[in-house]
Amino acid sequence: MSLSKPPPPPSTSHLAIPPASTPSPSSSATSPSSTPHSAAPPPPSPVKISMQEHFAINVCPGPILPIPQISDFFPRFHDYPCTPPPPREKKILKEETFNGETGGGFKDGERRGENDGDREEVIDSDDDDTYLGTLEFSLLFDQENNCLHCTIHKAKGLKAMDSNGLADPYVKLHLLPGASKANKLRTKTLKNTLNPVWNETLVYHGITGADMTTKTLRLCVCDMDRLGRNEFIGEVRVALKKLKEGENKRYNMGLERIAQNKETNNQLVEQGAVVAEEERGRILVSLCYNTEKGCLLVGIIRCAHLAAMDSNGYSDPFVKIILQPDMGKKSKYKTTVKKKTLNPEFNEEFSYEVTLDQLAKKTLEISVWDYDLGMSNDFIGGVELGINASGQRLKHWFECLKNKGKKVEYWHTLTQQGAPSSDKPD
Repeated sequence: MSLSKPPPPPSTSHLAIPPASTPSPSSSATSPSSTPHSAAPPPPSPVKISMQEHFAINVCPGPILPIPQISDFFPRFHDYPCTPPPPREKKILKEETFNGETGGGFKDGERRGENDGDREEVIDSDDDDTYLGTLEFSLLFDQENNCLHCTIHKAKGLKAMDSNGLADPYVKLHLLPGASKANKLRTKTLKNTLNPVWNETLVYHGITGADMTTKTLRLCVCDMDRLGRNEFIGEVRVALKKLKEGENKRYNMGLERIAQNKETNNQLVEQGAVVAEEERGRILVSLCYNTEKGCLLVGIIRCAHLAAMDSNGYSDPFVKIILQPDMGKKSKYKTTVKKKTLNPEFNEEFSYEVTLDQLAKKTLEISVWDYDLGMSNDFIGGVELGINASGQRLKHWFECLKNKGKKVEYWHTLTQQGAPSSDKPD
């Protein structure tokens, strides 16, 4: 379809171009005597343009690009073979440093705010160079109580993950290397925001000084999706060996998408292989000998980082304690079962009526089990306290006998070899 373009009106500007035909000297000489009915120059031929050019003249200045058809992306709609259109070029953003950490972003939000609209259209959602936001948090290691306090303050300028241009962010914490569910903590989810403020403190129990030299804390920011899988936004990692005891250190780091390298993962597994073979978790036990009642008080406070025994990646743990040599039913106790957790908190106390002289010759066997309905329970790990123990287990036992009337608490490592003699697994 074509349209006839009318000739442009005569211009009265001083830049008007004179007509191409100039009068000859003979005609100028006879101009006074020329007749009024002289022949006028022929009108210019109409310019023909396409409909596409007609609608694009006042819309997109510059060269007119062909409009992609749906058939360009679905070749099966063509009656003849054709090649698909070339992929669009992605704009690559240079990485800049943010507070000493390398990340794909800007140092402040000014430059990011200027080009947000252009970047969303050009950059793919899976592009690793896209600005992901920043995370502000603080860490405090309490060696006296063997606790690592992680306070998640806020995030700023997170990448939009939902169709409304916002996100439902939360933060997940892991200690590497180690089982993911055994040491996973997470904050609450905040709805429809790219600048969430949590101010939430999460605590890791049973963290020793040796753990601080070998562990790395990983903080992941994710977007919660009720209808599908939660989406990963970005992460930061902090080597705990850089954190000093009693120092409340604040961090403000840019989120990154760290590629999972198989070689790196294998190295982490090899470093933690020795620990994984021996350790099955940790348990916090308190001992106190009451001279007035003539009894030993055993407190089962909590467990941390237990081994997962069920197919869902968790366990249903409970604790058995036996004072050997066996004194019958009075020497065996059992805590309640905590469902679907690898970090149970019991806070239960049991008593044994025994004299101080007899207690020095006895051994306290503590074992952690996974409860299975209708099946035999699975042994997770155990520990023995007594005169025949060694290391910290022997130290705990001696301090209990020495400091009568004082409650002494210690963290102990559960091992596969610590199974009670009466309940050895097959």
